[in-house]
Formats: sequence, C-alpha cells, structure tokens
Amino acid sequence: MRQLLFFIFFLFPGFLSGAERCHPSDKTALLKYKNSFANPDQILLSWQPDFDCCDWYGVQCNETTNRVIGLESSVRLNGTIPSVIADLTYLRTLRLRKNPFLVGEIPPAIGKLTNLVSLDLSWNNISGSVPAFLANLKKLWFLDLSFNKLSGTIPASLSTFPEIIGIDLSRNQLTGSIPESFGHFQGTVPTLVLSHNKLSGEIPASLGDMNFARILISRNNFSGSALMFFKASKTSDTIDISRNNFAFDFSEASFMEQTLVELDISHNKIWGSIPSRITDCVMLQSLNVSYNRLCGKIPSGWKMKYRSEPFDNTSYLHNRCLCSSPLEPCKN
Repeated sequence: MRQLLFFIFFLFPGFLSGAERCHPSDKTALLKYKNSFANPDQILLSWQPDFDCCDWYGVQCNETTNRVIGLESSVRLNGTIPSVIADLTYLRTLRLRKNPFLVGEIPPAIGKLTNLVSLDLSWNNISGSVPAFLANLKKLWFLDLSFNKLSGTIPASLSTFPEIIGIDLSRNQLTGSIPESFGHFQGTVPTLVLSHNKLSGEIPASLGDMNFARILISRNNFSGSALMFFKASKTSDTIDISRNNFAFDFSEASFMEQTLVELDISHNKIWGSIPSRITDCVMLQSLNVSYNRLCGKIPSGWKMKYRSEPFDNTSYLHNRCLCSSPLEPCKN
C-alpha cells in the first residue's frame, strides 16, 4: 500500500499542494459514485478523499470553474450505473466503456446530464431498452451504446438531437424497424451505425432525404429497397448494407463519385447489373457485391486515385451471372 501511495503522489503532484480545486459537491458525488460499485477498493485507487478530485484518474475539471466536466471509467466497474451520476451537473463527457461487469439498465439519471456532448457506454453488459429520455440531451454530439445487450426498438426521439454527429447502436439485440423520424434529423445528419442487431422491415423512404456521411446497417434482417442511399447528390463515404434481405435493381443505383470510399452490398438478394458509372468513384478503395443475384459484364476502366489494381474476384463471387475480368469471360 505504501508503494501504491508513493506512485499516486508521483503521478499526481497536485496531491501535494494545499489548494483544493475540486468543487465539494462534485467530490461528494464522485465518492458516492465510486462506493456504489461492488468493488470500490479494487478500482479507482487514486480516488482518495484527502486528495483533490481534479487530479483523480479519469476525472477532468474545467480549468476556470474547476467543476467536473469529464468522467472516464474503464476499470472493470462491477454493478450498475448509479443515479448519483446526475449530481455531476456540469459533465460534458461521460465515457464508461469496456467494463464487462457493468450491468443493468441505463438509468434516468443519465437523461438529467443536459450538458453532455459525448456519451459512450460501449463494450459493457448493459441491458434493457434504449431509453427515449436520452433525447433530453440536446447538446449531444456523439452517442455510442454499441457492444451491449440492449433490446427493444429504437426510439423515434433520437432524431431530435439538434447537434448530433454520430449514433452507434451496433452489436446489440435491437428489434423492429428504423424509425421514420430518422429521415427528419433536425440539425446535422449523423453517421448512423446499426449493424449486428435484429432489426427488420423496409427502410423508410424518408431516409433518402438525409445525407448520411456513413450508413452501416449490416447483419440485420432488413428487406425491400436500399436505393435511397444511392444518389449522386449525396456525399457518403461508407455504405454497408451487407447480410440482410434487400432486394432491388442495382442497375438503378447512382454513386457519390468524389466521396465514396467503401461499398458493401454483399449477402442480399439484389439483382440487375453493376452500373458502369461506378467506375467514376475516384475515392473508392473497398467493394463487395458478392452473394447476390447480379448479372452482366463487370465494368472496367476504373478511375480510382488510391487503388492501383482493380478489385479481385472475391468482390464479385456467387452472383447469378456476372462475367468478365476478374471472373470468367462473358459468353457471346
């Protein structure tokens, strides 16, 4: 223990100064937060009552007000997210990730942290639903709830974030369809990551009005058309709709010639031909159209800036009747 305290003093020299920067109410809330877990003596060892909480590991204070504005805990927290978290009213960044023993539901207290700009609860074992009260966080830029055990449907209210840049709900057990409201984001159109869930149904046509920078919805059970994502006027750099049950005519697709970097439509029921205009995508680096029902000649004459070789046969395998290099020659 003596060696541990020596290490703490060495790593956090602020402990040795007499001035306490940490606001008393924030310190009280943080200590209650720590002690709410089943293993408080094994985690957050720098969080000692006699030390300035602005120097505690994973705590960030505003340099002017000294209020706690950031909290990060990736230290095998054991228990549930405590309601006392709501007492950290100035919190802007909350990052509780990679805690395999962090369980339970997302508490309503999270919805009271109205100054949050980033909420990352990824890689835990949190269960229950994605709560609609998260829409109270009007300043939020990033929401990451990936790699948990969340179930139920996606709240339509998540489209009301006025400043959101990214929403990641991937690697959960979510069901139902994408809310129609996701075609009506009120401010910035976010990156949308919904891969590896149990979502189903058709994509709302309203999503075609959104210019998603990245749309990743692979490994679900979506059906119908995804052509609304393929418009030349958009500026998407990544489209991954693989491993669903989409069925539409790919020859009707248009592409983002100056921005598209990754395209994966594999493992669906997509028919038609590969449009020759896809070769004008100068930024394209990754392409996978395999395991579909495509036919016709594979386009040539690619104009890619950052890839010197054409795509190999793995990009095209297991289609109904695609032909030409790198597959078998087309029959007359």
